[in-house]
Amino acid sequence: MTSANRDHDVNFDTASFPPLTNDLYLRTARGEPTERAPVWCMRQAGRYLPEFRAIRVENEFFKVCRSPALATEVTVQPIRRYTGLLDAAIIFSDILVIPQAMGLDVQMVPGKGPHLPEPLRSPDDLSRLTDKQSGYSVDRELDYVYKAITNTRHALNGEVPLLGFVGAPWTLMAYMVEGGGSKTFALAKSWLFKHPEASHELLSRIADVAAEFLVGQIRAGAQAVQVFESWAGELGPQDFATFSLPYLARIATRVKATYPDVPMTVFAKGAHYALEQLAKDTLYDVISLDWTIDPAVARSRVDAAVQGRRKVVLQGNLDPTVLFGDEQTIRERTREMCRAFGPASHIANLGHGMMPSHDPELLRVFLESVHEASSALRK
Repeated sequence: MTSANRDHDVNFDTASFPPLTNDLYLRTARGEPTERAPVWCMRQAGRYLPEFRAIRVENEFFKVCRSPALATEVTVQPIRRYTGLLDAAIIFSDILVIPQAMGLDVQMVPGKGPHLPEPLRSPDDLSRLTDKQSGYSVDRELDYVYKAITNTRHALNGEVPLLGFVGAPWTLMAYMVEGGGSKTFALAKSWLFKHPEASHELLSRIADVAAEFLVGQIRAGAQAVQVFESWAGELGPQDFATFSLPYLARIATRVKATYPDVPMTVFAKGAHYALEQLAKDTLYDVISLDWTIDPAVARSRVDAAVQGRRKVVLQGNLDPTVLFGDEQTIRERTREMCRAFGPASHIANLGHGMMPSHDPELLRVFLESVHEASSALRK
């Protein structure tokens, strides 16, 4: 693999990308039969890796996101460390680059996480957001992500496909209103009930930016994309159907209109009550599961919903805290997960992201276990 340690020029000639030598993830995401399940992990580039922490010592979080060379380096770090075990890379960025691009100040505070010092407290605050009428350009504001994607495609040298991503509208709205994370999401949810029209306006504007941003990421070289609705589980079924699902569907429809063959994944954490809706009412190729649902149950429900009209692949879903166990436990639980997904096409992953205190070598155990277990199931 080409090292990305040095700050080299970005090559924008996407036609010159190295040929892909491992397309297992892409074949699986399209519903094709494969010799084993591909595996990657959400937040696989991050604070659990000492090589990532070394870069962060001298570089603020969003500086890493905004520097194509640094973003490339941290994206390829896990691919380099786990040579031959990961089947996809995901560009190092953050879901909150969209609120930044829309005019809000977003800071990453050590020990606290994301902080928006001037959140949206009332519908009148929507006027503070930039839009196309005021000269706003998604591509211009987020060009640094496109450059990082193009750069990383070359640095990967075809070893694995590169994924892009965005945060989903409800999740981003929650951050933009709350000013950061929350235990209750009382401020964001009160918007939904007190100001439904303004809420839909905000969700609509975020969805439009997210869709355009994903199209730009694919144009820059992303070979598949994922939409993270991280706070889906904070909504009940009725509110999810009203304030999340339509915007998730809109994003997929708009991206597919331009790139119909690029696989798209949706991860609506905590909203397994909506599996049927996600399967039949959106165009996502892959539905990612958290660890609170049995994969066999999810498979049955999705199949019943689509009734053979299209293929929907499942992704997930080992509880990330299993990686705090010993090697034997990790191997056993990973085998159980693979058996639960069965022989149908699925993408192995965690049910959420890697945690800062995870041992990198125990992630290796998980990756090796997926290779062994899924290969054995398909013989």
